[in-house]
Amino acid sequence: MKKVIFYSYPKCSTCRKASKWLDQNNINYKFIDIVKEPPSKKFLEIALIQFSFDIKKIFNTRGKSFKLIDFDIFDLTKKKIIELLSNDGKLIKRPFLIINESELILGFNESEYAANFK
Repeated sequence: MKKVIFYSYPKCSTCRKASKWLDQNNINYKFIDIVKEPPSKKFLEIALIQFSFDIKKIFNTRGKSFKLIDFDIFDLTKKKIIELLSNDGKLIKRPFLIINESELILGFNESEYAANFK
């Protein structure tokens, strides 16, 4: 059985769709409110490695927190990116789904979820 950690924001409609999909497919997961408890630095490092080709994919670019940033994220060091994201869960693309503490899915795409759980 896969260990699944589901970082979500209850007011996010995409997160609710992802949660509903997980429930309908009988996937057991641990829910964590991404705003109250952002992912650990370990999981953020996994995200940076997995999305190193485009770090912008890790950020919730439509959110208010991101729009308030007055610098180019591409100029930031890995350490600074992790610090930013670990201090503000609203900056992180959600849902933020971790499988077996090593695989990561950002956002919700039904076919991507199905490929990882079927």
